Amino acid sequence: MNNKIFIQIASYRDPQLVPTIKDCIAQAAHPENLVFGIAWQHNKEDAWDTLEEFYGDPRFRILDIPHNESQGACHSRNLIQKLYQGEKYTLQLDSHHRFIKDWDTECINMIVQLQDKGYKKPLLTSYISSFDPDNDPAERIHTPWLMVFDRFIPEGAVFFLPRDVPDWQQRIDPVPARFYSAHFCFTLGEFCLEVQHDPNYYFHGEEISIAARAYTWGYDLFHPHKIIAWHEYTRKGRSKQWEDDGKWVDKNNLCHARNRKLFEMDGEKRDIDFKQYGFGPYRTLEDYEKYAGINFKKRAVQQYTIDQKFPPNPILNDEEYESSWLRIFKHCIDIGFHDVPEKDYDVWVVAFQDETGKELHRKDIGKDEINYLLGLEGKEDYIKIWREFHTESQPKKWIFWPHSESKGWLNKIERNI
Repeated sequence: MNNKIFIQIASYRDPQLVPTIKDCIAQAAHPENLVFGIAWQHNKEDAWDTLEEFYGDPRFRILDIPHNESQGACHSRNLIQKLYQGEKYTLQLDSHHRFIKDWDTECINMIVQLQDKGYKKPLLTSYISSFDPDNDPAERIHTPWLMVFDRFIPEGAVFFLPRDVPDWQQRIDPVPARFYSAHFCFTLGEFCLEVQHDPNYYFHGEEISIAARAYTWGYDLFHPHKIIAWHEYTRKGRSKQWEDDGKWVDKNNLCHARNRKLFEMDGEKRDIDFKQYGFGPYRTLEDYEKYAGINFKKRAVQQYTIDQKFPPNPILNDEEYESSWLRIFKHCIDIGFHDVPEKDYDVWVVAFQDETGKELHRKDIGKDEINYLLGLEGKEDYIKIWREFHTESQPKKWIFWPHSESKGWLNKIERNI
């Protein structure tokens, strides 16, 4: 009774929901201690999407939500947290997972181990290793993953990438983390009360806001040093909420605007009352920035963080701290194959400008790379051109301008960022 785990699952028309629940129960050392809070967002036309077999089970608290009433992942996760009834631990998941044997005792042991080391409120999270339900268990990745900084996207949210936990075979402790994953979080149950998902968020910005807010509530973030579970990342061929929601773009834009206000990015002021969805009382946002090596107002990052070294970042004096920030812009330009129909390109201009039209960066593509990219037609839906550069000004526009040996300069493509 002292080790009840409140398991939060937000599911949207997912055929992996029931297999996830069953494997979670089957692999647990103490399935009697599991309590499920499920936001079941479903379409009655999906005959396979039924939770009928769990209706009489007292371990289940199910929110029956027609798919066309769904407001997105963050809203659903907020509703689930309201089902919390004082369980000692909580585990937040997506609805497409598999688990190791005795995953529950492994997670609890890690939490207790960290508490014994002086961390009052440890939190385990990560972009956990992947599996493919169409070829399981053969395609399970057996190396544990952690999360590293990728970039600030133009709208302001921070994106992350998974990486292998270094030397994981020799590790006996979870490793310190900067970031939070919404598809795997195991921590103390009161997290459901203290760090609730903001229902006004839609999708992007969710994870970085939770990371910072959790830290300010006194939670110490860690990545598991061993495999606990697997996550299916592609959901190929399955319905996503934003594919069914005709207003998702507006919702996501409002979410981005709210996220920028929370972090006071781009000159924004935190002039709205975030109430329980703001920062906590135990640490400040600046404390998190120093710990993680992230500066939200400047959209900047420290080299220590870029180098993927474990937090906390080194303590610097005021002068060193102010000069430590790198403003790195990373962006992917998507070009349709129909936009480049010629066979004799010798250069593609790729440039970025600020809001005044000043060129901030230019790196052109030559013949060999052009031919390689054009050769991806049929394998990729469009041409992806990544660029990364240091800049003090925020890029506002990109330019793509192809040149043909026989026809000269062709249609210039320009897009606001």
